[in-house]
Amino acid sequence: MKQIKVSGIILVENNMGDYDKMLTMLTPNLGKIGCSARGARRPKSLLLAGTQFLCFGEYMLFKSGENYSINSCETIEMFYNIRTDLDKLTYATYITKIVIDVTTENQNSYNTLKLFLNTLYVISETDKDLDFITTIFKIRLLKIIGFAPNIRECVSCKQKENITHFSMKDNGFKCNHCAKQDTGAILLGEPTQNAIKYIMIADAKKIFSFQLSEKYRKELEIVANLYLNEKLEKEYKLEKLF
Repeated sequence: MKQIKVSGIILVENNMGDYDKMLTMLTPNLGKIGCSARGARRPKSLLLAGTQFLCFGEYMLFKSGENYSINSCETIEMFYNIRTDLDKLTYATYITKIVIDVTTENQNSYNTLKLFLNTLYVISETDKDLDFITTIFKIRLLKIIGFAPNIRECVSCKQKENITHFSMKDNGFKCNHCAKQDTGAILLGEPTQNAIKYIMIADAKKIFSFQLSEKYRKELEIVANLYLNEKLEKEYKLEKLF
């Protein structure tokens, strides 16, 4: 039996037996792993807080074969404001489902985890528009998992002037001329183009620190939703929890 210390966040919690839990945790180096937490549902368990949905902490794991179990944990962040606000919890649950789909075991998930934690922090601690936060999260996540669009030039003719559209099919910006041959290309205003560029290249902790008018937020949201759904081959919908 091997002992491992990891930082991680709980993505899924399920009851197992009378007092135990089966958890899905995202870690920076081990990726997404399943682990058991024996006795975690007992009222006086030291694992009670640290094994809840969206708890981020330091965990001491035992690995036996391919199985992990939690021996102890130290809670770092519980995102309390998300737990007490149904709208915030709905959006946090929504992005968690996406994170679950794009991560796997034995994968370096450091950047995905960092983005996830930063996004949860913004949801929890600010009053920023939740759709806008989610849109930014999606675009940055696509870059992290290998679907960064070409934002420097037209993906077809390589010119840098007269950029007017975003192509789902060809993964990036297109000039007005080339967009005419791409019926699926979406017309974008310059503020939307600049927002995409900023989200792609900004420091991880600063990606949420810009403003955009409602018109261009909607354009950005449309691009993020369609591009994510196409690349992950799945349609993600915001669902009410209750």
